[in-house]
Amino acid sequence: MAWVFLIIAGVGEVLGVTGINQVNRKKNLWSFTLLIGGFTMSFLFLALAMQNLSMGTAYAVWTGIGTVGSVLIGMIFYNEPKNFLRILFMSMVLTAAFGLKLIS
Repeated sequence: MAWVFLIIAGVGEVLGVTGINQVNRKKNLWSFTLLIGGFTMSFLFLALAMQNLSMGTAYAVWTGIGTVGSVLIGMIFYNEPKNFLRILFMSMVLTAAFGLKLIS
């Protein structure tokens, strides 16, 4: 269950970062709700995951999900560059996170 909590925490991180972007674009209730709600969900589920996972593994996977998810959101919804090197380095982050799961 800890890994499920960690994935939910990563999704919350992506929502929170998306909220930051939205607040920078237009300051409205929806943007601030996304920002605060996303990070609240993220930290709550990260704390739950860390009850059973080591701090280093949980933090590395959480940041990896947040990093890759945020880049994908930027590429899909905000017309950020979609070049080979970005995709290569995202796959390296995902591979490292998967490796940490394998040895945990």
